[in-house]
Formats: sequence, C-alpha cells, structure tokens
Amino acid sequence: MAMLKVLGVSGSMQDNSTSARATNLILEACRNAGAQTRLLDLHAADLPMFRARARALQAEHAGRSEADEAVNWAQALVLVSPDYHGSMSGAMKNFLDHYWQEFAGKLFAYGCISNEKGLTVMDQMRTAVRQCYGWSMPYGLSISSEDFDESGIKSESMAQRVLMTGRDLCVYGALISDQFSCDLQSNNSDTFAARYRSQA
Repeated sequence: MAMLKVLGVSGSMQDNSTSARATNLILEACRNAGAQTRLLDLHAADLPMFRARARALQAEHAGRSEADEAVNWAQALVLVSPDYHGSMSGAMKNFLDHYWQEFAGKLFAYGCISNEKGLTVMDQMRTAVRQCYGWSMPYGLSISSEDFDESGIKSESMAQRVLMTGRDLCVYGALISDQFSCDLQSNNSDTFAARYRSQA
C-alpha cells in the first residue's frame, strides 16, 4: 500500500508561530504512522486575497502556485489556526476560500492554538471543509502556547493526543482516499464520487 500523503497547513502569519510548530509536530506523528508529509506555511506562501473574478490572474501568483501543487498532492490534510476572537485566522479563511473541489475524498484533522479551547475555530474550519465535500475527524486538538517548552510538548496527555491524531488521520485517511479512488474508477453512479469522474 502506498504511503498516505498528508499536507499540514499552518494558518498563522507570525514568524516562528506556535501554529507552525504544532503543525510540524502533528506531521511528525503522521510520519511515525507511515505517511509522507509536507508543510504549507501560509505566512511563507503569502497567498493572494481570494477574488473570484481574478482567479486566472491569481493562478500565476507564486504563493498560489505553491498552494495549488501542495493541495493537489495531498490525500489528507491537517489545518492548524490560531484563535482570533473565536474564529480562524484570515489567512486560513483565505486558504479555504481558494479551494473546494480539491477537498473531495480527503480527510481533515484540525488544531487550534488557543487559551479558550478553540472549539468555535475548529467548528468553522469543519463547516468550510464540509461545504467543500471533504471529510472531518470527529475530534480536534486544542493547544495552548503553554503546552510547549524548548524540547517540544511538555504535557504528556497532549503529546499522546498528537500521536493519536497522526495515527487516526493516516488510518482513516487512507481508507477514505482508497475508496474514493475506487469510486472514481468504477462505473457506479450510486456514489458521490461520480460527479468528479470527468475531473479525475
């Protein structure tokens, strides 16, 4: 069986952000579970602001090209955003505005950097992904900057949840990806994947 391709998306626009650090730790857990991983740091990628009428021009933007390639490569994704007043970051929302059909048949895991649990943030990311026909993990990771020290995550329970997230994303992400691929290649019209066959 081929290694699952997992893309981590860090939604902070700060240098050396806790979001990017947490995303990398989740990706490390995915690698430990047998996945290939990549990081899309939205601070570095600098996606253009989404404008539907200017989509063709935006496709020539270096940040957009990088994000396009990474999203199309991925079979599962991890989205990690800071909590900004109970909502995801503008950078993460802008990322989600750029894509929709690319999310079908892919499983998403979620993390939020928050001192207030970040539940509304993760719910908003799930809502956006669901509207784009992606699949979501039934739980998320609420991480505080206080959970870290210089060596990594200092909370044993949080470290265990990170490992669990990486493992579950890889196991269930592979199942969904494999089934979606089979449905794309079949002639069965009684599957949601049928609408994507012309794009496969």
